Amino acid sequence: MKTYPHQLALTPGSVARGVVRLPGSKSISNRMLLLAALASGTTEIRELLSSDDTQVMLAALQKLGVRWQQHDHNQDYAVTGAAGRFPVQSADLFMGNAGTAIRPLTAALAAIGGDYTVHGVPRMHERPIGDLVDALNAAGARIEYTGQPGFPPLHIHAGDLHPRIMQVRGNVSSQFLTALLMASPLIARDHALRIDVVGELISKPYIEITLNLMQRFGVVVERDGWVAFRIAPGQKYQSPGVLHVEGDASSASYFLAAGAIAGGPVRVEGVGKSSIQGDVRFVEALERMGAHITMGDSWIEVRSGGVLYQHLAQYRQLAREGDR
Repeated sequence: MKTYPHQLALTPGSVARGVVRLPGSKSISNRMLLLAALASGTTEIRELLSSDDTQVMLAALQKLGVRWQQHDHNQDYAVTGAAGRFPVQSADLFMGNAGTAIRPLTAALAAIGGDYTVHGVPRMHERPIGDLVDALNAAGARIEYTGQPGFPPLHIHAGDLHPRIMQVRGNVSSQFLTALLMASPLIARDHALRIDVVGELISKPYIEITLNLMQRFGVVVERDGWVAFRIAPGQKYQSPGVLHVEGDASSASYFLAAGAIAGGPVRVEGVGKSSIQGDVRFVEALERMGAHITMGDSWIEVRSGGVLYQHLAQYRQLAREGDR
């Protein structure tokens, strides 16, 4: 059993350099798991994030009858898809506090049909889901709140979803639109489906992630800017074979900033110029501030020769003079 110190003393340093292997992106990991579960064929997912959220999703998929296997205790998984219909049609699903799991899975369950209860830890029951439930119920789903209206836990009954148009608010959480988009091929079996966004859509880069991953699984979504999305009928998820989970671009920013401030070189591995994450554009800000950036398909390296460190020292001096 590991033991950890009660405190960790950090001493100032003037130089940062080295190589960091990033953990996988949570947003990409759970999207990949659900899409792989809904697809036909077996998907090899490499370097899945090890976290409570992904473990919750894996456990829920297993209860729904989806077969998956972890390879040699590392973070590589093989997921055998259920071809758009989960084998288990009645289940009680514990989702912890994983918003990236409960919202897309709720939409998928409502579209597939069955009898499911979905719940989580007390904090999850304080996280809104009403806009997603309203959109699904308006389209023919039968989802009931078993606690406070607008929040989990939920009871999902077999419904009849055949809408041509669905609407969802965009200014609360992009996860609601992501959920409808991921479930859309299950809904648009016989006719096209249009999803309209009401109001301003927030967190647009996360929708880009969703659309990119759906396309990798063979489903193309036509887009009218950020206000409407159209899914042609008859599309089905197909396994792309092998997928790699990108490193988390948000986590990368801290190490990249350290290299930019304190000389470098600092290289992060797992995310690069081919990234589908919006946060990777942080390197553009560093570059405009004078840092030197080099990128490969799955790595980013930053160095500055102390340029930004000198700028910060100047700013501190000016601030001290202004306080006098």
